[in-house]
Amino acid sequence: MFIIIGYIIVTASILGGYAMVGGHMGALYQPSELIIIAGAGIGSLFVGNNAKALKKTFSSLPTLFRGSHYTKQHYLSLMSLLFNIMSKSRQQGLLSIEKDIEDPTESELFSQYPKLTRDPLLLHFLTDYLRLMIGGNMSALEIESLMDEEIETCEDESDVPAQSIAAVGDALPAFGIVAAVMGVVHALASADRPPAELGELIAQAMVGTFLGILLSYGFVSPLATVMRQKSAERIKMLQCIKVTLLANMHGYAPQVAVEFGRKVLYTTERPAFAELEDFVRSNKPGTRAAETNEE
Repeated sequence: MFIIIGYIIVTASILGGYAMVGGHMGALYQPSELIIIAGAGIGSLFVGNNAKALKKTFSSLPTLFRGSHYTKQHYLSLMSLLFNIMSKSRQQGLLSIEKDIEDPTESELFSQYPKLTRDPLLLHFLTDYLRLMIGGNMSALEIESLMDEEIETCEDESDVPAQSIAAVGDALPAFGIVAAVMGVVHALASADRPPAELGELIAQAMVGTFLGILLSYGFVSPLATVMRQKSAERIKMLQCIKVTLLANMHGYAPQVAVEFGRKVLYTTERPAFAELEDFVRSNKPGTRAAETNEE
C-alpha cells in the first residue's frame, strides 16, 4: 500500500510541477524512449543474474505490496511457543519434545500457532536446533557458532533480490542517457528540417534522460530498500529464536530465556515485559487462546 501511495506522490509531484510552469504533458509521452530504457533495464537484470537469482527476485516482487506479518502479535506467539517448548523440556526432559519437533503439525505445542507452522524458515530453523539440543553432543558455543553461520547464509540469500533490483536501478539513468543520445543522433541526422521540428526532436531526446532518472530514483531503487527491510525482519525472527534457545541452554529458566529473546526485537514490535508475561501465561498448551490471538 505504501509503495502505491509513494508512486502516486512521486508522479503527481513531478507532473504537477511540470504543469505549473506551463509544460506540455504530451511532450513527455515518448514510448520509444521508454522501450529503450525499460527493455535495457530488464535485459541487464537477466545478464547480471543466474536462474536462481532471477527466480528469487521475481518471486519477491509481489511480496513488496503486502503488509508485513512480523508484527508484535507474531513475536508474542513465537515467544509463547518457545516458552512452552522450554517449559516442557525442563519439566519432562529434552526427549519429551522429540515427537513435537518430528511432526510439528500433529504436535499439541505447535498446533496452537498455525501461522508459525506455515512459515518454513521459522519452523525448520527452530526444529533443527531443537534436534541438535536433544542429541546432547554439541555445546552451547558450538550451536551458537552454527546458528551464526546459518543466519549469515540466510542474510546473503535474502539480499540477492535487493542487490538485483538495486543494480537495475543504478543502471537506469545511464540507459536514459543512451536513449537521449540516440534521440540526439536522430535529431542531428535530420538537420535539414525547419528549426521548430529540429527543436521538437531534441526535446523528445532529452525525455530519455528524464525517464531514466525518474524510473531509477522514483520507482525501482526504492524497491531494493523495501526488500532489505523485509529481509531484516526475517533475520530478526531467527535472532530472537537463537538468543532464546541459547539462554535456555545456559541454564536460564524459560521465563528469563524469552526475556532474552524479547530484548533483541525492534522497538516497534517489541512487547512490554508485562505484556509478554500475560500472553505466555494465557497460552498454555491445550488452550485455544493462542490460535485465537494469532488470527
